[in-house]
Amino acid sequence: MTGLYVMAVVYIGAGLNHFIFPKMYQRLMPPYIPYHKSMVIVSGAAEILLGLALFFSSTREWAAWGIIFLLIAVFPANIEQVRNKKARMGLPVWLIALRLPLQFVLIWWAWCYTAM
Repeated sequence: MTGLYVMAVVYIGAGLNHFIFPKMYQRLMPPYIPYHKSMVIVSGAAEILLGLALFFSSTREWAAWGIIFLLIAVFPANIEQVRNKKARMGLPVWLIALRLPLQFVLIWWAWCYTAM
């Protein structure tokens, strides 16, 4: 259960960061996605809500599925960060590129809690 609580805290913290550093997340948005500021707010709120829902057995399964869908939905932003030098925030492209396979690890981690 420790992994579950770690996951919950990670998503709550990541969601809060969307509100603390919104411009950082807006830089990651691909140009073809509209309403960057609104999308950052919605995705941050979703991360907070889903992270909180992981704490409760009655909402854990749908929260884990929600995290999986969220990770898939934000994958274009991860690709944009690799593709766009401005979105890299000064980090080397190889380091940012390591994040792409990490998304699949995070999806697997969430999937572990879909049938609890």
